[in-house]
Amino acid sequence: MARDAVPLVTPPDFNDEVAGLIYGYRLSAQHAPQRLNASEVTQLASDALPEGDYLWLHINLNHARAESWVRSHFAVEGDFFDEIHSASPRTRLAQQNQALLAVLNDVTFSAEERSVQNATLWVWCRPRLIVTARYRPTAMIERMHQQLDQLTLESAEGMLLWLLGEQEAQLESVVRRTSLAIDAVEERLLSPAIKANRSELGRFRRMLLRVQRLLAPEPAALFRLLNRPSGWLQRETINELRAFTEEFSVVLNDLASLMERIRLLQEEIQARLMEQSNRTLFLLTVITVLALPINIVAGFFGMNVGGVPLSSNPHGFLLLVLLVLAFTLVAGWLALRQPKG
Repeated sequence: MARDAVPLVTPPDFNDEVAGLIYGYRLSAQHAPQRLNASEVTQLASDALPEGDYLWLHINLNHARAESWVRSHFAVEGDFFDEIHSASPRTRLAQQNQALLAVLNDVTFSAEERSVQNATLWVWCRPRLIVTARYRPTAMIERMHQQLDQLTLESAEGMLLWLLGEQEAQLESVVRRTSLAIDAVEERLLSPAIKANRSELGRFRRMLLRVQRLLAPEPAALFRLLNRPSGWLQRETINELRAFTEEFSVVLNDLASLMERIRLLQEEIQARLMEQSNRTLFLLTVITVLALPINIVAGFFGMNVGGVPLSSNPHGFLLLVLLVLAFTLVAGWLALRQPKG
């Protein structure tokens, strides 16, 4: 069905909005998104929305009265804000009474950076209403807002599924870009920069562990939701959640394979470093063995006592050089000979 072109209203002045409302929209499959300010959203929440319409509220939790405003006007349960105050950034999707609770993470990743920056997004979804809240700006919300008039988000749970898909795509992008960086490290493995490669691999492994902790959904809560979904969730939504779970599993398997590949490369580098250390130690041992005869002879003939042999022989020095050379050749042969068998 064709959607009516409804221009977006002028963004509200957030200095006058004590509610901390960043975005407020009335959405439906029949009409273009309609942006609302705090008073208009509150009025619509008290009235009966037409069939097929729902509200989206994006809240800035840094505002002091944001929590009380949402709880008093939109009947958002306190468990949602308890989850926010728990400061647990791990991704999860769970059923909370008659609503869906999601904790998502927006990760900023660069192969050249030494750390991973993330911003957490909390989502509370029930029929006709979806609330997203954050402390720090999240790129996935901004992307969705820019494409809001092109996206087909016919329901609140459809918007939640879109956000879940964005996080899955983000994790896939991290795995793909890290894999390319690991390819470069693997190509440099034969170069002299082994120590640099070892440090870089360790950094990638720590980064992937953190990304896995932030972006991978908590499996227990997700499986509980799939096995015992709320009655208001449609069958299509449940099927899409199952498909999302399968796609996430594939990406997580790729992530585990990449981490195993990094571990094997680290072991290879460790073996090469050990081999290099053994060669260096062997070379020092050979030098010590070769210098042993001349040190022994020099020690004996350097004694300031009487009866030193060859002291009156005009060819004594030459004889001592030949004697030391003979002992050195014998010591070198004993040190460098290959063991039989």
